[in-house]
Amino acid sequence: MTNQPGVMSAREAISAPGVRPLLISSMVLTIGVMLQAAALGKHVYDITGSEMSIGLLGLAEFVPAAALVLVTGTVADRLNRKKVSLVAQFGEFTCSILLMIYALNVAEPDGGGSALPIYAIAFLFGASRAFLAPALRPIAAMIAPDGGLPRVIAFYSATWTGAAIVGPAISGFLYAVDPALAYGVAAILILCGMASLSLVTLPAVVTSEVKTERPTLRDAVQGLVFIRRTPVLLAAISLDLFAVLFGGAVALLPVIAEEQLKVGDVAYGWLRAAGGLGAAAMAVFLAFRPVRRHVGRTLLWVVAIFGAATIVLGTTRSYWIAFVALIIAFGADMVSVFIRSSLVPLVTPDDKRGRVSAVENVFIGASNELGAFESGAVSSVVGTPATVIGGGVATIAIAGIWWWAFPSLRNVDRFEDLEDRAE
Repeated sequence: MTNQPGVMSAREAISAPGVRPLLISSMVLTIGVMLQAAALGKHVYDITGSEMSIGLLGLAEFVPAAALVLVTGTVADRLNRKKVSLVAQFGEFTCSILLMIYALNVAEPDGGGSALPIYAIAFLFGASRAFLAPALRPIAAMIAPDGGLPRVIAFYSATWTGAAIVGPAISGFLYAVDPALAYGVAAILILCGMASLSLVTLPAVVTSEVKTERPTLRDAVQGLVFIRRTPVLLAAISLDLFAVLFGGAVALLPVIAEEQLKVGDVAYGWLRAAGGLGAAAMAVFLAFRPVRRHVGRTLLWVVAIFGAATIVLGTTRSYWIAFVALIIAFGADMVSVFIRSSLVPLVTPDDKRGRVSAVENVFIGASNELGAFESGAVSSVVGTPATVIGGGVATIAIAGIWWWAFPSLRNVDRFEDLEDRAE
């Protein structure tokens, strides 16, 4: 089958120098991180017996990203991004080793020990992630061949999503043997991810453009300023922020499974997996059939579809309808992630990508955590079904408002149309 002019095939994109090692690194690293996250949440709960402890764990990881947003983006834009990524990944590896040592020598997973050391380690892990995200994300755009970025982003999303399913799945088996084993395997996987990333060679023209002048506060806030002054970028990032904030009702799945669907733990586990299955299937589809036309309108439509699927989740009492609704919701969300992940680097000049990614990372992290908090708070007042349905309606409304308020996003047709905007 002959490719369209200017459109790179999936095989050509994945065969480009550095793409395969980057994808392997992403997959292995994400399996390790997701494995550790699943084990860590269970470990903290087993020690404390408190649901609040899990929230504090997430807060401990989020605070460094918010506090260091002006620093991490500047570091990513001023230094070699591959080296920054490797240092940050080494920080993650160190945290995994510390957790393993803690599990072996301090805590017992049956209510003994204190969770305070875990919060401290989680804080250090969050700081490492804060530096890793803005340094690692732009690398895909740096090594992607001309016309191949959407393909590379799709493969990148597919490996991440697949890893996000595999990591938690194997975590339960390892944790059942010993929590320390789960942390040890996570450390090995993170180390393998570092080894694969070390094989990626960045373009010489980029690695040579390292700024030596002293950074200023004005330089640090350029990510925020650039987003505010670029309507299509502001629209895409803020759309994700508010859509996930109001659509965060999926955080109530434990309550939905028990009170609304009347199912047990095993069925609940499969319900949680449904979202990952939908996202993974869509990521694979996009790797071979990426969005090429009507990019802006597609983004707005899939956000509305996510909202509609959320409404179905809130109204149904059928387990299988809820299962399908989650597959559709997270499949639509994966299209949104794919478009935003392709759009942001295309609109952003390379010298600002680290700072923009740092801001985007905080916005996305905040939207997920605030969405879960908002859903829990509202649910305690009006009930779970009303909260889920209301979140879906609000998400559809956000898509409609953004359609009207941001014509710069709605009118984006092809990704190629955005390339000239990055100066």
